[in-house]
Amino acid sequence: MSAPLYSLLFKTVFTRMEPEQAHHLVVTGLRTAHRIGFGGILEKLTRPAPELKTQALGLEFPSPFGLAAGFDKGATAVLPLGSLGFGHIEIGTVTAQAQPGNEKPRLFRLPSDRALINRMGFNNDGAAAVRRRLEKTRQRAERLRSRGRHTPVIGVNLGKTKVVPLEGAVEDYLSSTKILAPLADYLVVNVSSPNTPGLRQLQEIDSLRPLLRAVREESAAAAGRQVPLLVKIAPDLADADIDAVADLVVELGLEGIIATNTTISRHGLRTPETEVEPIGAGGLSGPVLAQRSAAVLKQLRDRLPEDVVVISVGGVVSAEDVAQRLQAGADLVQGYTGFIYQGPFWVRRINRGLAKLKKKSKK
Repeated sequence: MSAPLYSLLFKTVFTRMEPEQAHHLVVTGLRTAHRIGFGGILEKLTRPAPELKTQALGLEFPSPFGLAAGFDKGATAVLPLGSLGFGHIEIGTVTAQAQPGNEKPRLFRLPSDRALINRMGFNNDGAAAVRRRLEKTRQRAERLRSRGRHTPVIGVNLGKTKVVPLEGAVEDYLSSTKILAPLADYLVVNVSSPNTPGLRQLQEIDSLRPLLRAVREESAAAAGRQVPLLVKIAPDLADADIDAVADLVVELGLEGIIATNTTISRHGLRTPETEVEPIGAGGLSGPVLAQRSAAVLKQLRDRLPEDVVVISVGGVVSAEDVAQRLQAGADLVQGYTGFIYQGPFWVRRINRGLAKLKKKSKK
């Protein structure tokens, strides 16, 4: 589906649907297409060029561009999404206990800004249910790989169960870590969503240090190997706090940082304040976040040793955007909101653009 055709479909169909309903419709469509055999056809159209293979976290990624957490919260569509050409799929955020998330409506479009506001609240089926799906996904992926098919790297993003108080956060994260670490190519500790009360307080170093140390130890014990561990931070952190998190990552020997999550700021929007204010609380994502996300990337890259991975996410729309993040020192780049506004072949366009830019740079 070309960009203009999807744009027409988005305007005439999806914008008339409640955003969360439209999301579920797209995921169901992808799963159905994959189930009836279209996955292989899609893969032929979208498979990343061999020259895009990227080494990071001790893993080989088919492309440096992947799907950020939040789209596939429950690991229900990992391989269908992978067949679109993503180099990795980060599932979640998953919590130890199943939870419904916040009351609806909780997902809002800002079309003038090509942006989203969400206050989903980590709605998911819980770690045990997600593990069962991941086990099946791993088995299917292994069969596909044995036939030379494209499969994405699978990351698992972990969060705190809402009803668990902050003083119980470490044990809560350890519960989900024990269940899911054996199925993860890499793990992410999410302490930066604005939609779980008090969660961002865990970014404070005195709280973050024991949490990350405990998850590191538990993941290795549960998986029987050193699972790459990253922490995901908010764009709203002060520069001094970003430096402190970077220093902690080095101190604990973690593999990396994901920067950044959604923002609570509403600065820079084209959408009138009279339309934005009634939406209320939630995390903002989209191109409006690009400048801050890029600035955090630069700060982290200046602060961290080269062998510490930085995954940059926030506001990327085009292959040129992704290439700029990579040139600025990102090891991998993730997208989410652009996928909503540009459709399933957005990934293909980005991968093809990256391959062309790579060939140009070698001339």
